[in-house]
Amino acid sequence: MKKKKGLIRRSAEAPAELLDRTITMTGGVGRRIKAGKTVERSRKYWRTLGPGLTTGAADDDPSGIATYSQAGAQYGFGLLWLAPFTFPLMAVIQEMCARIGLVTGRGLAANMRMHFPRKVLYISTMLLFAANTFNIGADLGVMAKTLQLLNPSWNFTFLIIATTVLLLGLQIFMPYNKYARYLKWLALILFAYVASALLANLDWNNVLKHAVIPSINFSKDQLLIICAILGTTISPYLFFWQTSQEIEEEIANGQTTVIQRRGTDKEQIHGMRTDVWSGMFFSNLVMFFIIAACGAILFPHGITNINSAAQAAEALRPFAGDWTYFLFTIGILGTGMLAIPILAGSSSYAIAESFRWQEGLSKKLRQAYAFYGIIIISMIIGLCINFIGLNPIKVLIYSAVANGVVAPLVLLPIVIISSNKKIMGEWVNKRLTTVIGWIVIAIMALAGGAAIYSLF
Repeated sequence: MKKKKGLIRRSAEAPAELLDRTITMTGGVGRRIKAGKTVERSRKYWRTLGPGLTTGAADDDPSGIATYSQAGAQYGFGLLWLAPFTFPLMAVIQEMCARIGLVTGRGLAANMRMHFPRKVLYISTMLLFAANTFNIGADLGVMAKTLQLLNPSWNFTFLIIATTVLLLGLQIFMPYNKYARYLKWLALILFAYVASALLANLDWNNVLKHAVIPSINFSKDQLLIICAILGTTISPYLFFWQTSQEIEEEIANGQTTVIQRRGTDKEQIHGMRTDVWSGMFFSNLVMFFIIAACGAILFPHGITNINSAAQAAEALRPFAGDWTYFLFTIGILGTGMLAIPILAGSSSYAIAESFRWQEGLSKKLRQAYAFYGIIIISMIIGLCINFIGLNPIKVLIYSAVANGVVAPLVLLPIVIISSNKKIMGEWVNKRLTTVIGWIVIAIMALAGGAAIYSLF
């Protein structure tokens, strides 16, 4: 009888005992994994990422998504080569900007003010403000249209005003440390575009062929879309934001004066380069997969005219299914939340530094009225652009043309400052870096000229 009771008890205990042992073993494995080198390296790498990651991710804003979608819809895989082509150019320029910030302890506009005529600075910042404001307007409109895709009964006016107020609130009232973490995690939503492309069952032989073999027919339409891609990829607002965020990171670490921030070391430069090159690679990887997804799905079905990112998401749905549509839609909203504050913020940093106003997201509203005032003004003008009857695709084109005109003006001081040993000391450009910088200036000057030619 006792044997039976013991058997019953052991039978009853067996599932619970098995569960207990499983938890114990899993916990042990978890602790070993947690303490393992791979996880520790991953954590260290993630901690290294910051301004470079968010700057790269902001490059893939809703306007950029619309541009890449149009490229894929109109030319299939034909313009995929632009992603690997622009990656090193973009990374080298952003690394110059970050290095200028780390070495001088000042933002880009402040350095331009010190070393160049004021006319160059004022023209550059005013054109930057105009281009960024057009971009903000286009992005706000796309976000509101995308929200309407989720529920067509929602009112466009209410959605766009609510989005504007929300983004302003985040920029003005959220402490910088929290705001920076929010931007960093939000960047990961761009993986939605990689997933949406993988769901499209790509012909990888064809994809890889077009990724390495350039295809240009020099028609006005193709020149315009190439210029738009260059304008949205190597954008002036990224230059100002990158430099200013390096400064903000140092302020967050207690280096509140220029004297404390001036100068850098090998460890900081190494971390910055890891951050910048990772961010730019991520940005161009997303661009690659957006063009590939639209090239694989929309182009074969004859859908060659995309006016917005929201339209691209809607066009994908009948052919690629709900999951691709959903991922594309979520990506648009996430990138808008990330990019619009960076567009407004970069304008404000540039103008505030030009006029020596108090500036920085690390400052509270009462400490920097003019800085936050520029952010508010650019957001309000961007909002109003959506109610004056401009064609969305024209707004994108005007923005790309403005970027093409502004980029060489801003790139010139960046290359000259970062090549100046008196300013940069031991962290001056290597010869190859300077050569690449001049090549980028030439490319962007040609792109700006070609964009203007294509419009007439």
